[in-house]
Amino acid sequence: MLRKVSQRFNVGVENYLPNAFIFAILLTFLTLILGMTVTNQSLTDMTTHWYTGFWNFLAFTTQMILILITGYALVKAPPVQKLLVRMASIPKTQKSALIITILVAAAAGYISWGLGFVLGTLFAIEVAKNVKTADFRILIAAAYTGTIAILPASITVTAPLLVNTPGHSLEGEIGLIPLSETIFSPTLLLTAFIGLIVVLFVYIKMMPKQDEVIPFEKDIDVFVAPKQEKAKTFAEKLDRSKIINYVVVALGTLWLVQYVIQNGFNLELNILNFFFIILGLALHGTPLSYINAITAGMPSASGILLQFPFYAGIMGMMVGSGLITVISQSFVSISNEYTFPLLSFLSAAVVNVFVPSAGGQWQIQGPIMLEASRAFNIPISSVVNTVTIGDLVTNLMQPFFVLPALGLSGLGLKDIWGYCLVSMVLLMIVAGTIVTVIPLIF
Repeated sequence: MLRKVSQRFNVGVENYLPNAFIFAILLTFLTLILGMTVTNQSLTDMTTHWYTGFWNFLAFTTQMILILITGYALVKAPPVQKLLVRMASIPKTQKSALIITILVAAAAGYISWGLGFVLGTLFAIEVAKNVKTADFRILIAAAYTGTIAILPASITVTAPLLVNTPGHSLEGEIGLIPLSETIFSPTLLLTAFIGLIVVLFVYIKMMPKQDEVIPFEKDIDVFVAPKQEKAKTFAEKLDRSKIINYVVVALGTLWLVQYVIQNGFNLELNILNFFFIILGLALHGTPLSYINAITAGMPSASGILLQFPFYAGIMGMMVGSGLITVISQSFVSISNEYTFPLLSFLSAAVVNVFVPSAGGQWQIQGPIMLEASRAFNIPISSVVNTVTIGDLVTNLMQPFFVLPALGLSGLGLKDIWGYCLVSMVLLMIVAGTIVTVIPLIF
C-alpha cells in the first residue's frame, strides 16, 4: 500500500512541483499575501520586511556551505573512502541497499547533521553504483530521510545546544537547560530511534518493483581521488608538503584541545566547521589533496548560495509582519496542560515551513512557547524538545536542507519528494504520539 501511495505522490509531484528555487519563490509570494491579509501589512511594509531579512542568513549561509564542502572533503579523504567503499559493496539487493544506506546516513547524522546530509548522499551514490537493481531516486531520498529521522537525538541538534550554551538570549529567564533533559531525554531519544525504525519499514514498503527501477547510470567515481603526479618544482613540493600540512593540523588540534578544556564538549557550527577542516587536512595528508576535494565539492553548494537569502527574506516577512507570533499564539490559545506539548510540536512544524532555520526559529518562537508553558506549569525542557521535533520533521517537506543532497546527486526535488512526504506523515504520527504520552509517564 505504501508503495502505491508513494507512487501517487511522485506522479503528482512530477506534474506540479517546480524545482527547489521556484518553491522558495512561491513560498515568498504566499508569505507576502498572508502578511497583507492576516496582519494587515501594506505591500511596501512587506517588501521592506523582505529586504531587511534578505541578508540575515549570510553568516549561516557561509556556515552551511562550509559544512557541505568540508564534509564532502572529509568523505573524500582516502581512509574514509576505503571504509565507505567496503561498506557500499556489502548490499546485493535493493532491500539491503536501502537498509544500509539509511543506517549509515543516520549514524553520520547522529554525529553531525551536516555530515549526515553529505556522507549519506555520497554513500547512497556509491551503493547505487554497485547495486544496479536499486532505484537511485529512492536511495537518495532514504539517505536524507534517515538523517532527518535520527536528528532529534543528534549531538549537534540546534535548540538543545543553544539553551545549554552560556550567554544564550534567554539565559536570564530560563538559565541553562542540561542535555540530560533534552538530547538525552526519553522524548528525543524515543522520537529518534522509533522514527528510524519506522523509516526503515516505510522505505522497504515503498521500494519500486524491478520493472520500475531507475538505476544510477552516470560514469563517475564518487570515492576515488585523482592521482597526484610526483612534484617537480619547488612550488609543487610546497603544494604536496606533508610538513606544512601537519603543522597546520597541529595548531588546529592545539586550539581545539584548549577549547574543550575551557568550554567542554559544547558544539556549535563554527567549532564544527573548524574541526572538519582540521580533520580533513589530517586525513588527506597534503594541502593539494585537500584543495582538490574542496574544489570538487563546491558545485553542490550553488543551490544554498542562491536560495538561502530568499528564505532569509521569508523569515524577515514572518518576523516583521508578526505572522510567526500569530501562528504560535493561535496554537497556544487552544492548548491546555495536556494538549500543549502536541500543539507546541505542531506549531513548530508549521513555522518551520516558512522559517527553516532551527536557531532562528527558536529565537523567535521559543519565548512565546516558554511564556505559555509557565501558564500550564509545564517544564521548559518540554518546550525545547517539542519545538525541536516540530522543526525537524517538516524538513522532509521543506526543501531547505535537502539542497546538499540534490546538489551532490544531480537529482531534482521532484525525484525524491514523494518518498519524503510519505515518511513525514508517518514520522509526524510517531512524534505526535510520543510528545503527548511521554509527559504523562515521566
